[in-house]
Amino acid sequence: MENKSDAPELGAAPVRGSVGPPLSGARGTVLERLQRDARPVTIAALAAELGVHPNTAREHLDALVERGLAIRERAPAEGRGRPAWRYTAAADRLEPDVRVRDYAALAGALAGHLARTAADPAAEGLAAGREWGRTLASGRPAEPARAGATPRHRVVGLLDELGFAPEADAAASTVALRRCPLLDAARQYPEVVCQVHLGIVRGALEHSGGDPEATALLPFAEPGACRLHLDTAAVARGATDV
Repeated sequence: MENKSDAPELGAAPVRGSVGPPLSGARGTVLERLQRDARPVTIAALAAELGVHPNTAREHLDALVERGLAIRERAPAEGRGRPAWRYTAAADRLEPDVRVRDYAALAGALAGHLARTAADPAAEGLAAGREWGRTLASGRPAEPARAGATPRHRVVGLLDELGFAPEADAAASTVALRRCPLLDAARQYPEVVCQVHLGIVRGALEHSGGDPEATALLPFAEPGACRLHLDTAAVARGATDV
């Protein structure tokens, strides 16, 4: 008999680094600083940069090391005395930045609330997500013009910022969403969370000048990904390659 535990799990994976309790705001700020600059930083330098006491900086940095989100190593020896510790972000354990953490917290709370109280949780989740998508899209900085860029490409960029690790075809007609910032909530409230995600896509696409109705989301569609269609007509023609 087939061992179902060996079968690949359908749907996206969790966002990297999202296992365990959420980081505090201050600790998240320290991690984001490490992730922005690949150069090693000492406790003294980070404390001066962030305007905190060195002991506070050390506490945050060592906590990130214990969690596997940062790496600590000795600086090269220079003269007498023990070299200082230097810290860098762990490249294989990227924690979601503050935008993803805020998004996940708000969307998770919204999903639970709608599932418990709404007469039609899916419809209300879609409507809330659509408004949210317009807000997110309007707050993004203008992107430099590039050949072939479409509103769909801008939406893929937004999804990347939100932690979905999207992989799109050249025309951004179909997208594999490899990660999900709300995976636990999506499994608990799929009728709400997945509709919120589709609403975000439609709102952002509408704000960017695209066709919001030519979209479809297939949750847990395949091993390792959910499937998002941003141009259902192209999908129907078979003109996609992801």
